Amino acid sequence: MDITAQINQFLKDDFPQVRSRVEKIDTRYSLVRHQVIEADLRPGGTVSGPTLFAIADLALYVAILGEIGIKPLAVTTNLNMNFLNKPQANTDLMGECRLIKVGKSLIMGDVFIYSEGQSQPVVHATGTYSIPPKRSV
Repeated sequence: MDITAQINQFLKDDFPQVRSRVEKIDTRYSLVRHQVIEADLRPGGTVSGPTLFAIADLALYVAILGEIGIKPLAVTTNLNMNFLNKPQANTDLMGECRLIKVGKSLIMGDVFIYSEGQSQPVVHATGTYSIPPKRSV
């Protein structure tokens, strides 16, 4: 089973509340898809901030898991978001992450979220995750 399938299975088993799907994992890279439903919308017919935050956080998390292996205790230490354009409410959202720095204890990444088929991003996020230390046996 390839890493993308492994991570999708991990999310299904350990994070059943996640509705997004991992499309691709590559070296220091991830692409996730989120199907927008009515529950994701806020007044005004746009996608809510918490939904966009969740997509960015997931894209970063799975890029990291693709890099270091499935380590569930990797945790977000910082996530900064810039809302750039109104997302389309009737289109899937695509979160694309590139890891910027992969250290021993911290990993930093850059995430752009797009309405599928659009060239202009709706969100730009940067985030940092703390990696659990290796335990000696």
